[in-house]
Amino acid sequence: MNRRNFLRNGSLAGLAAGNIFNFQNHQKAIDIIDDKTQKFADDFELNEITIDQLQQQMTLGKITAKKITELYLKRIKTIDQKGIKLNAVIEVNPDAIAIAEEMDAERKAGKTRGPMHGIPILIKDNIDTGDKMMTTAGAAAMAGNYAAADAFIVKQLRAAGAVLLGKTNLSEWANFRSERSVSGWSSRGGQTKCPYVLNRNTSGSSAGTGAAVAASLCAAGIGTETNGSIVSPSSVNGLVGIKPTVGLLSRTGIIPISATQDTAGPMARTVKDAAIFLAVLAGADAADEATTSSKNKIVKDYTATLSKNGLQGKRIGIEQSFLRGHEAVVALYKNAIDVLKKQGAILIDTDLIKNLTTIKGEYDVLLYEFKDGLNKYLASAKAPVKTLAEVITFNKKNERTAMPFFKQEILEKSEAKGNLQTKEYTDALANILSSRKIIDDLMQQNKLDVIVAVTNGPACCIDLVNGDYDTGFSFSTPAAISGYPHITVPMGQVNDLPVGISFMSGAYQEQIIIEIAYAYEQATKHRKSPLFKENINPG
Repeated sequence: MNRRNFLRNGSLAGLAAGNIFNFQNHQKAIDIIDDKTQKFADDFELNEITIDQLQQQMTLGKITAKKITELYLKRIKTIDQKGIKLNAVIEVNPDAIAIAEEMDAERKAGKTRGPMHGIPILIKDNIDTGDKMMTTAGAAAMAGNYAAADAFIVKQLRAAGAVLLGKTNLSEWANFRSERSVSGWSSRGGQTKCPYVLNRNTSGSSAGTGAAVAASLCAAGIGTETNGSIVSPSSVNGLVGIKPTVGLLSRTGIIPISATQDTAGPMARTVKDAAIFLAVLAGADAADEATTSSKNKIVKDYTATLSKNGLQGKRIGIEQSFLRGHEAVVALYKNAIDVLKKQGAILIDTDLIKNLTTIKGEYDVLLYEFKDGLNKYLASAKAPVKTLAEVITFNKKNERTAMPFFKQEILEKSEAKGNLQTKEYTDALANILSSRKIIDDLMQQNKLDVIVAVTNGPACCIDLVNGDYDTGFSFSTPAAISGYPHITVPMGQVNDLPVGISFMSGAYQEQIIIEIAYAYEQATKHRKSPLFKENINPG
């Protein structure tokens, strides 16, 4: 989750003002210019390959799911665990080859389960798998937590024939542990690095998934988001990330932060891959009440209406506050706006961020809901800790390994909160949910299909002393507090660091944001493979 913005600002008022932040001040202080920057010659045969391409090769008999899986596992071993040491994968699935062999046998017998049949993917380590892998949210306190059953979305994944390669590292407790944390660091998994420039972090909390998909350690991956945790690492790693409407995907079997805002979602290298993956993951789940409203809103194939002409006639709100700030990011945004116009979109100036400045209380809602949700999860889990209070105690007793760089202020603040009947909580919840009417009214008054903005700024440097810093741009909060869908697509790069563009819309409007994102992607083709550079280098 993008907890930096709401912790620092307390409301969306600060977010609007934050866009004038000068990112270059930080550049001068901590960038290292090194003429000896290492360049990695990357000739991996599956680099940037799409799901369609993998399916075509398997259908023609040119490659098997087993071989694809072996290639990705080797890639993980050489790129992630040795050599460059991205540290994106926290655990490899010992059953991956066996699953791939089963999918090959089915294909040979004339049965294919759909577009994900035999496709190797990675999932974030806060999602339960009823197998030989642990589910820990990156926390040392959760070591030994082997889930009794798959999360609902993992069941969907297996039913679709996907090959579960393993689990990815994340910002510990999905970045809900400390107000001075470093994205991509966990006490179990260590620090994940950005594959574009290795002394930068991958943003969070789906840090490992972002780095892994960007570096072609898998075909696609799953992240989770409370506020920014899919779209931010997707933007920083040059990916397409979809944060769906809350309720489109089940949260059963996912270590929670917020029942109001949590959702899983796909992270991929292309819009089409993300759209294919989203359809597989979506589904109503009797155990997750939020999904009951999605029963008749799930689209079986989000790729069916994709067109290069998808921007023609679309009415797009252009967020004005993102036209200020780091000049290189603003230049990318202006170029993107020009593309939208040239592709036939109708552009309308909007200032949603300003309209939402009265919305306060998100942090309180998350503090209350984290305590409630985590205690319920731990009560039936096989983890050595059974309550949030026990997690806090464990960390204190094991401070040297569990909290060597930053502490656990957020966990302690959450533990100090009351139950979900507390007036502070109910008032805060009502306030953040009022964002839906503000967004809906703005979109209806202007007859908008989507609102567009900069997703966030370029990756910041890994700083284990001071933690993450604000890059001056963030558009995750409106979709997060409303529970509305949000997609990010590569918009270009600043000094070899990717920056994404965001499209958001109203509840269950995944189809329209995917259509628009696809048309923009096809008109620009900004996705670039990572260079695994050691530092920013002007040459």
